[in-house]
Amino acid sequence: RVASTRASTGESRRGVVIIQPVMKNIVILISGGGSNMAAIVRASQKEDWENRYGARVAAVISNKGTASGLVFGKEQGLDTHVLDHKTYADREAFDAALADVINRYDTPQAPVLVVLAGFMRILTAGFVEKYAGRLVNIHPSLLPAFGGLHTHQRALDAGCKFAGATVH
Repeated sequence: RVASTRASTGESRRGVVIIQPVMKNIVILISGGGSNMAAIVRASQKEDWENRYGARVAAVISNKGTASGLVFGKEQGLDTHVLDHKTYADREAFDAALADVINRYDTPQAPVLVVLAGFMRILTAGFVEKYAGRLVNIHPSLLPAFGGLHTHQRALDAGCKFAGATVH
């Protein structure tokens, strides 16, 4: 017999309770082309993260309206947001506005994971603390070598025989 339920609460109308898995939202922050973001989105689709892990990429946020990764996000049906960091009085004000947008996807029913995938802003300690344990940064070098910009060119110029990425 099939029970009639309300998915959001798991409540039953016929005495049978079906517990619905909690969907986890992933919010990806970018500043440019979004190649890492696109790889994450494609992997989530190919590997069916929604059904396998109860996780979905819900939104892409950029600090630059010209970030071409936003186009890919829209094409994939993701929510996209732009917060131009230059319009805020200081880093704290920008981070507060960024947190406000991220928090739209952060509920007890859908906890958020924040992925920095080519997001070229230094975040405040308060922002990092707010999402502690739920914040992942992808950096295009083997840290501590070549922090900052132009990591690949700097590694080549230095004659490095090995290169990679740091996820932390």
